[in-house]
Amino acid sequence: MRTAIILVMFTASLAHAGWKDYETEREVSLDAAGLSGIEIQAGAGSLEISGISGGDQILVKAIIQVPNVSEDKALDIIEKEMVLELQARDDIAVLGGYFDSNGWGDSPSMRLEIQMPERFSLDLEDSSGSIVVNDVTGNIKIDDSSGSIKMSHVGGTVSIEDGSGSINIDGAGGDVTLEDGSGSIKLTDVNGSVTVDDGSGSITVRDVTEDLIIIDDGSGSINYSNIQGTVQNES
Repeated sequence: MRTAIILVMFTASLAHAGWKDYETEREVSLDAAGLSGIEIQAGAGSLEISGISGGDQILVKAIIQVPNVSEDKALDIIEKEMVLELQARDDIAVLGGYFDSNGWGDSPSMRLEIQMPERFSLDLEDSSGSIVVNDVTGNIKIDDSSGSIKMSHVGGTVSIEDGSGSINIDGAGGDVTLEDGSGSIKLTDVNGSVTVDDGSGSITVRDVTEDLIIIDDGSGSINYSNIQGTVQNES
């Protein structure tokens, strides 16, 4: 099994007068030859995922922040509680980037910046924090508790189950299915059908080549234009 190479880039304490946030960066990488997708389990912190044309590597930069502790305590938390692993299982890359449950005061977080081959499929389970996905042409599945989701120029099917936070997709190459608790939804330029099950928040849909199906819309306005298939509002 191929395992990740971990490079500690630098560690910088931001402590001046009193305890401040402690921040460090680390990187993991993996040869993507023979792999077809990535599964990600992420904790608190934002994610930015970029598909790279012709890429044959997965590169992950983690910006780790531990708030309101001394440098020694931050290093102890990172050593005992942080998970940052990238490895291949069969034909799928598996990335874990999160902190295990701990008893410290303010929770640490990890911002992940991920570059991977654009052909990859993406299966993401995220705790909290914003998500940005650009130029990924494989199928995309996201299970997100909270935080905004923004996508552009993605291909394949898109399936999102979201607790709260806005969803904005501009350019999807396949069907889009959304189950959303709360937050505005804006979908533009979808080459397929759109299915939305929404608890609350406005819904705006434009330029869809097939059907628009609104299963439920608890509250919020619905606006759509240039839907080439049928429009079904079951709410």
